[in-house]
Amino acid sequence: MTPAPFGTDPPRGWWAAALPFVRWFPMGGATVRADLVAGITVALVLVPQSLAYAQLAGLPPYYGLYAAFVPVMVAALWGSSSQLATGPVAMVSLLTGSVLAPLAAVGSAQLAGLAILLALLVGLVEMILGVCRLGAIVNFLSHPVIVGFTNAAAIIIVLSQASKLLGVSMGRSERFFLDVWGVAQQIGDTHVPTLVMGVSALALMWLLRRYLPNAPGVLIVVALATAASWYGGFGQTRSEPIDRLVAPDVRTIALEFDREEARVSGLRKQIDGRLAELKALERARADGGQHGIALRYQVELLRLEVKDAERENRIRQRALRNFVLARAPGAGPAGDRYDVWREGAKDADPDSRRWRVSGISNGRVKLVGGGEVVGEIPRGLPRVALPKIDWETVQLLWASTLVITMVGFMEAVSIGKAMAVRTGERIDPNRELIGQGLANILGSFTQSYPVSGSFSRSAVNLSAGARTGMASVFTGMIVLLTLLFLTPLLYHMPQAVLSAVIVMAVGGLVNAAAMKHAWQAQKHDGIAAWVTFLATLGFAPHLDTGVLVGAGVAIVLYLYRRMKPRVAILGRHPDGTLRDARLHGLPTGEHATAVRFDGSLYFANVSYFEDAILEAVAQAPRAKHLLVVGDGINEVDASGAEAIRHLSRRLRETGVTLVFSGLKHQVVAVVERTGLSAEIGAENFFRTEDAALSAIYGAVADQSVDAQFRPPHPAAPP
Repeated sequence: MTPAPFGTDPPRGWWAAALPFVRWFPMGGATVRADLVAGITVALVLVPQSLAYAQLAGLPPYYGLYAAFVPVMVAALWGSSSQLATGPVAMVSLLTGSVLAPLAAVGSAQLAGLAILLALLVGLVEMILGVCRLGAIVNFLSHPVIVGFTNAAAIIIVLSQASKLLGVSMGRSERFFLDVWGVAQQIGDTHVPTLVMGVSALALMWLLRRYLPNAPGVLIVVALATAASWYGGFGQTRSEPIDRLVAPDVRTIALEFDREEARVSGLRKQIDGRLAELKALERARADGGQHGIALRYQVELLRLEVKDAERENRIRQRALRNFVLARAPGAGPAGDRYDVWREGAKDADPDSRRWRVSGISNGRVKLVGGGEVVGEIPRGLPRVALPKIDWETVQLLWASTLVITMVGFMEAVSIGKAMAVRTGERIDPNRELIGQGLANILGSFTQSYPVSGSFSRSAVNLSAGARTGMASVFTGMIVLLTLLFLTPLLYHMPQAVLSAVIVMAVGGLVNAAAMKHAWQAQKHDGIAAWVTFLATLGFAPHLDTGVLVGAGVAIVLYLYRRMKPRVAILGRHPDGTLRDARLHGLPTGEHATAVRFDGSLYFANVSYFEDAILEAVAQAPRAKHLLVVGDGINEVDASGAEAIRHLSRRLRETGVTLVFSGLKHQVVAVVERTGLSAEIGAENFFRTEDAALSAIYGAVADQSVDAQFRPPHPAAPP
C-alpha cells in the first residue's frame, strides 16, 4: 500500500485531504503542552524578526506583524511539515523590496498596496503549482544558483543595514553600491549612540547564542534595548512646518521636495483617470480609435514625468539628510527654529541635540533628533480586504512573482526536508505548495506581504519540542495578542537594534564553502554559482534579475553538457572489462572498434554523435565492425533514430557494419517502432558487449587478430 503523505496513521477520506490538519487529532495533553511551549518560544523570536524583515521589504515595521499573524497559522494547517515555521523571512523580504522599490516610494501606502498584491500573486502561483502537482518545476533553480544567490543576497542585506547601524542616511537608487558608497562617505557623521546601540545588540546576541543557546536571545536584546531607549530618550522626533527651517539652503530644498511630491500625487491621479477611461472603453468592447491611442500615449508620458520627478526627489532627499540641524527654542507663535548646526552657536538647543530631516509631507517636515526608533504601531487587527488588483501592475510584477515563488518555495521545502530527516516525517512538496499558497493568499487579505519558511525559527520550533503544526497556531495567537495589547511597548525600539537582528540572522547565510564545493563537484555548477553571485551583486537592487540570469546560465550549461556527452573508444582492461582506452592506456581492436556513448540521443546532440562515430571509424581504417555500447543511452527521439538510420547506411557503403549492445528497454522499443531493427539487422543487436564481440570475432579464423581485445571467455549468444 502506498504510504500516506502525512504522519504514520493519517485519517482517510476527502475531508482529510481538504483539511490535512485533522491528522493532528486527537491530541494528548503532553502534545498540547509541547506545542504550546514551542509556539510561545517561536513567537518570542518572530515578533522582533518580523518588525525587522518588514523594513527589508521597504515597508513600515508593523506590516511584519501582519505577515506573522494569519500566514503562520494557515501554512501550518494546510502544509505537510509539522515543524516548518512560516512567516516573514530575509530573502523573500529583500526580493520584495528590490522588486517594488522602482515602482513606489519606500514606506509609502502605494508600496504597501503593491506588496500585498505581490503576496496574492505569489500565493496564486503556488496554489496552481500545488494543485497541478508541479512542485518539481522549482528544480529549474538549481542548487548552485541558490547558493550563489544566497551568498550575494546575504552580503547585500548586511550592507543595506550599515546606514542604520551608523545612524546616517542611505539613498535608494538604481545602483546599490553607489548608495553604499554614499553611506561610506558619511562615516564622519556617524551618530555615536546609534552605533553603540547597534554594536552592543550584535555583541549581546552573539554571546547569548554562544553561551545560552536555549534562551530567547533576540527577545532579550530587543527588550533591553527598548527599555534603554525609553529611559535614555534615545529617539526624539518632531513634526514642524517647513518655514521653521531658517537655513535658506535647507528650506529651499525642502520646499522643492514638498512641491514635487504634490505634483507626483497629481500626476498619479491623472494616470488613474486616464486608465479608468481606457477600462471603460474595454468594457464597451471598443478600442477607442484615436481616443484610445491618445489615452495610452498620455499615460506613458505621465509615467515618465512621475519617474523623473521621483528621481529628482531622491536626490533632494539625500541632500536633505546630509544637513545636521540645531534647534533654537522660540517663544510665541513663531515657535522653534532650525538652522544648520554650528559648534558653539549661542541660541542652540540647551541639550545640544542634533536634528536631521527624516521626511517631508503636506508642508511639514519630520525631524529626528537622536537615534531612529520604530515609532507608532497601529494597535488592533489588520484590515481585512481584497487586494487592489491592477492588471497593468500584475503584468509588471509577473516575472518577479515567479522568482519569489521559486526562491521562497525552495527555501521552505529544503527546510522541511532537513527537519524530516530528524523526525521521520514525510514531506509532500505539492502539499507544501498548497499550504504556502494559501498562506500568501489569505495573508494578502489581511495586509501581509509575501512569506515563506524560516530556517532559524523552524530550528527553534523543532528544538523547543513541537510535535504538530498546532505549535505554529499558538505562535499566531501570540502575535494576535501582541497586535491587540502590546504594540505601545514597541514604540521606543531602536531601528539600529532591528538592523542588528537582521545582520545576526543572515550572517550565517554567507557560505563560501558551498561555492567552492559547487566548483569541485562540477565546473559548470561552479560557473553557474559564480555567475549568479556576481549578477546578483551587479544588478542590485534588482535581485530578481540576478536570479534569472543565474538560472538561465545554469540551464544553458546543462543543455551544453547534454549536447556533448562523453564518448570513449574502449579497450580491454586486464580485469576483462572494456574501459576508456585513452584514459587507461589500453589496447583497442583493429578488426572491430568499440565506442561507448554516455548520454541520451536526441535532436540537440545527433550531430555530435555522428561526428564521434565517424571519427572513431577514421582512427581504425581496417575495422569492419563498429560496436556502439549503449548502456548509457537512456532515450532516443525521432532525430536520434533518423541519425542512426543515416549513419548505418553511410557505414555500410564503406564496408563497416554498425552493431549495438546493451540497449535499454525503452530504446529497443523505439528501434522496433521506427523500423531500425530491420534496417540494421536484428542480428546486429546484442545484450552485452562481450556477446557482440564474440559474434564479430567468431567469423575471424585467425585467433591472433586482436588477441588482447577479444573477449576473454566465450559469451552468451545474442
